[in-house]
Amino acid sequence: MSDWNQIYRASNGPPWDIGRPQPAFISLVKNHEMVPPGTVLDVGCGTGENAIFYAQNKFTVSGLDLARAAIDQARSKAKERNVNVDFQEGNALALDFKAGSFDYVTDSGLFHTFNDAQRPLFRDEVARALKPKGVYFMMCFSDKEPTNWGGPRRVSKEEIKETFSPRFKINYIRDELFTTKIHDKGGRAYLTSATRL
Repeated sequence: MSDWNQIYRASNGPPWDIGRPQPAFISLVKNHEMVPPGTVLDVGCGTGENAIFYAQNKFTVSGLDLARAAIDQARSKAKERNVNVDFQEGNALALDFKAGSFDYVTDSGLFHTFNDAQRPLFRDEVARALKPKGVYFMMCFSDKEPTNWGGPRRVSKEEIKETFSPRFKINYIRDELFTTKIHDKGGRAYLTSATRL
């Protein structure tokens, strides 16, 4: 955990912390994939840009991250922007929320940090937190993204299906671009929509 805190405390911050919401998640709201605006958990929320964006668009929002440094920054941003988001420090593999709390769970770059043993634990926690027929939206680096720059593990469509199909109906897995500080046009990613069974 201290490693994540150190990354967020670094002067230039992490490469995924772009100072604005991810365009892919803006599009989910603008294209009416997250309707009606209900309760949303942004898991692995970092410094809160996506979560704050949802709150500005009439969602009731909780944001969770393992790094206290990220949560501190997220709370400061929400206060500065006069937006109400329940930001909490916590572990995505043991969510401290009642079952069926959320209409939506969003994940911008968290799933691809988990190892094989952690993936089903995370899936089950997301399924537990969602209401019946709630929707999980996840973006992760895809196996089409070059590995020459390092970064997190790349994920195939088959791995996504294998992990989530036992508890979710996969609506789509589509190509997307993950905006970062180190990509000119964005890293190659998959955006997944999955409905809790």
